[in-house]
Amino acid sequence: MATVLLSEAEKVYVMHGVQDDLRIDGRGCEDYRHIEIETDVVSNTSGSARVKIGHTDILVGVKAEMGTPKLERPSEGFLEFFVDCSANATPEFEGRGGEDLGTEIANTLYRVFDNSSSLQLKTLCITPREHCWILYVDVLLLECGGNLFDAISIAVKAALHNTKVPKVRVLEDDEGAKEIELSDDPYDCICLNVENVPCIITLSKIGHRHVVDATSQEEACRMASLLVSVTSKGTITCFRKVGGGSLDPASIFEMLETGNRVGKALHKSLQTTLETEESLGKKRQKVGFLG
Repeated sequence: MATVLLSEAEKVYVMHGVQDDLRIDGRGCEDYRHIEIETDVVSNTSGSARVKIGHTDILVGVKAEMGTPKLERPSEGFLEFFVDCSANATPEFEGRGGEDLGTEIANTLYRVFDNSSSLQLKTLCITPREHCWILYVDVLLLECGGNLFDAISIAVKAALHNTKVPKVRVLEDDEGAKEIELSDDPYDCICLNVENVPCIITLSKIGHRHVVDATSQEEACRMASLLVSVTSKGTITCFRKVGGGSLDPASIFEMLETGNRVGKALHKSLQTTLETEESLGKKRQKVGFLG
């Protein structure tokens, strides 16, 4: 993650602002920065989305391919995550500098989606134990400006909402051999139900208070952060602490309550935005990948 160096005077200034519920950019402790979302930005994918929060810029592409179901879940498809930390985001990612962060983000996404309720994986099964759809989710970090986990989870949900999986038919010949036939109609496809897909809310403890959507400057002042995975109904599916500092139990409970409250509001706004963009169809104005 991009490191920002602040002097002690700057850190004190940030901390005093947080204590007074007035952050350096004028937001309150529970306010997000302006979020820009655009879907269907990469043409050769099954679904894609780009999300910008401040100076954090994330691109996600989803590719649906046929494969074999996992032994422990023979009647379900599954997701595979890959995170690429572009060297353009920060010089620290040059060479293999971003591998550890990419692995950490991918493992967090696996943990968030490691339940049958987040995504209806049974709809991705074609024939139990033999064929299923595998969704390869590729995450590209274009720019790092703080709050990576939240931006990535929003982009993943938007990309899955935009994903269209082709409909297939399973045909049997006289000898009982199965053959899979894909529909010739490109519009004859399955759309995923992402209503229960969680979003990650990152709460950073600065001084005696915590903030959401921390900037890179605020992350340099934090003691520790709590990643909370919240569904649209306010259900917390998992959480974990990041950072070198410690959190007392009372702070954790407060942060979980804030994450629940902020998460439900975020889901509501996100769902409204995605539905509005989808309803526009071909009329919507595309900014594009380089916009």
